[in-house]
Amino acid sequence: MPATLRVVLLCMLSALVAVLTVRYLDRVEVSEDDPQLARLAAYSRPTLELPQGVVANPATLYPNFVNAAAGVTPAVVNIRSLNDGAFNDIWSRQRAVDASSGSGVIISPDGYIVTNNHVIDGSDIEVTLDDRREYEAELIGRDPSTDLALVKIEAEGLPFVGFGDSDSLLVGEWVLAVGNPFDLSSTVTAGIVSAKGRSIDILDDRYSIESFIQTDAAVNPGNSGGALISTKGELVGINTAIITRSGRYEGYSFAVPSSLAAKVVDDLKEFGAVQRALLGVELREITTTDAEDAGLPSADGVMVARVNHATGASDAGLEAGDVIVRIEDSRIRDLPALKETVGRFRPGQTVRVSYYRDGQLSTVRLTLKNAVNDVQLVSREHQSFMREIGFELRELTDEERQRVSTPGVKVISIYLGSRVDRTRMDPDYIITKVNHERVASIEELIDVIERTRKGDDVLLEGYYQSFSGEYYYAFKR
Repeated sequence: MPATLRVVLLCMLSALVAVLTVRYLDRVEVSEDDPQLARLAAYSRPTLELPQGVVANPATLYPNFVNAAAGVTPAVVNIRSLNDGAFNDIWSRQRAVDASSGSGVIISPDGYIVTNNHVIDGSDIEVTLDDRREYEAELIGRDPSTDLALVKIEAEGLPFVGFGDSDSLLVGEWVLAVGNPFDLSSTVTAGIVSAKGRSIDILDDRYSIESFIQTDAAVNPGNSGGALISTKGELVGINTAIITRSGRYEGYSFAVPSSLAAKVVDDLKEFGAVQRALLGVELREITTTDAEDAGLPSADGVMVARVNHATGASDAGLEAGDVIVRIEDSRIRDLPALKETVGRFRPGQTVRVSYYRDGQLSTVRLTLKNAVNDVQLVSREHQSFMREIGFELRELTDEERQRVSTPGVKVISIYLGSRVDRTRMDPDYIITKVNHERVASIEELIDVIERTRKGDDVLLEGYYQSFSGEYYYAFKR
């Protein structure tokens, strides 16, 4: 054999041995149970620097969109509210995605479905499943403060998806949005978590909680109430809103985190109303100047501007100027984070609150109360009656009683399209008389209305603190 040929063959053999050796030493161990993971791992071995204590999971490194979408899509439904026009787009730049048509997520095999409050503002609710079966749905409860609602259809053995842990989501992690944009059923889009704890000032409610998951997954009219899912197929949010100038998707969408939605749904299912827990303080964001003046390590936290009398905060000894930085195990960086964290609890529950005062960190036990400073829960019967009439009420606080001219019952929200809504009444109306009888509590008000014969007029008398004079409203019992 010529010397030149031997050299060429020797070089080729050496190169082959080198390649095989490198591949052996640099091979990636993967599970045979995940073909997609194996296929991707064969082409790359990424390095990912994560925050200290955060462990990467394969679903984040190699997202399996196909399996996640296949597991959740059958549980996402189309919802139509037949009272068209009940909900109007009232935000110019930031607004809820759609009005009378949207999506929902089946969360139990017996037909409970979570959606957005603004999707079901009509009187009749129709649900179409992914397999095109159609049902009429019953409204179980709604919560304007989080823009969530719970409805139910009479069916068994339905595909469903359980709530996942939205707290574990990382910024930059892949998520999928599943819904029915423009009536295109079972549409799946992908994006990443762009931010967490985002407030965009779209919920017009005194007790509104905006701590949205922000993503760049495409969301359009019809997606409202649909699922935001992780690559593991877990329900981590309910798609709710977009920021837009055109009325269509322009890059960012927002979802109610599952950690909050799960609590709201449990309340609606058990009581028909959300059991709203409050600290009993007025709060404001802090600045770097505030942090420096108070000797704080950072500008994270929320400052107490005022402590209301007879509340959980006053009982626990909180004072104006305190900076709350942690509630239970949740770090409080800003006001949306605090509202979301407190929103997961019910009146009567006790929480650990950590705060700075005069540069010193302290922790107290604080019992949360409701809007009238007690720990009573709203009964299903009470809420059902209020929903039938069309408003939500609360009794005046001791502080309000001292300021108002005449005691009464305060209207805090009105259901669109209801009997009360048709009277043109506005929230913050204080009812002092029903059918000429004085009322100073919700029980007294309900008693007078229930004694009114069906079909007769119910006459309400009262006033607004911001306007002079008395105002009268009437509706049929």
